[in-house]
Amino acid sequence: MPRMNLEGSSSIITGGASGIGEASARQLAAAGSRVVVADLNEEKGQAVASELGGLFVKCDVSSTDDADAAVAAASEMGPLRALVNSAGIGMAGRTIDRSNVPFDLGIYTKVIEINLIGTFNMLSRSAAAMAQTDPVDDDGSRGAIVNMASAAAFDGQIGQAAYSSSKGGVVGMTLPVARDLSAVGIRVNTIAPGLIDTPIYGTGEQSDQFKAHLGQSVLFPKRLGSGEELAFAVMECITNPYLNAETIRLDGGIRMPPK
Repeated sequence: MPRMNLEGSSSIITGGASGIGEASARQLAAAGSRVVVADLNEEKGQAVASELGGLFVKCDVSSTDDADAAVAAASEMGPLRALVNSAGIGMAGRTIDRSNVPFDLGIYTKVIEINLIGTFNMLSRSAAAMAQTDPVDDDGSRGAIVNMASAAAFDGQIGQAAYSSSKGGVVGMTLPVARDLSAVGIRVNTIAPGLIDTPIYGTGEQSDQFKAHLGQSVLFPKRLGSGEELAFAVMECITNPYLNAETIRLDGGIRMPPK
């Protein structure tokens, strides 16, 4: 069975304006898919989309209207075959702080809303469109979804209760959603990145020193991962016809300490 052919297809990448999302958009475009960069950052999102011959859609992943707009934009360019859910936020804070004040429930809710509910929102709306396309092979394959969790789903550090909860939820939904969507030939996988060199760490000499220090805690290779390396795994999840319902840690072997 050959790899899934993305030539002439469309795909949606949330958080596609930078980092893992941008790297995934580039590799999907190189594989012949017309990409929708769904992001809140209009300037960068427009730049990436136009460079790749795709479309930018300003998208709050927790909004059904925005999700539907991204799906509609993709479907106009070709049958929707791939969704990469890489939009996400992280807001650190201890469950109770040093003064015994509880963590702001509004912040906790926001992280869950974007990272977990947003992931489900985008995948359910995208799956509805994928299900209406013609199958691409004798197995009845119609598409593939890749969600982004985090090593924090398993090794959440001090202050990561909200983030780890949201990413643990993404891991937990992978199998049941894959089971749901098997009826229409859509595969679902999740990648759990470790320490990845994305814009979250900033730029400049101080940032480089901090990243080099972080890299020392990685088993091997002793550095942060790149967005491109993550995107290699994204493409494997999308194009390998037998890869389904799996969560893959991509972290250089790191196991995160408490802090």
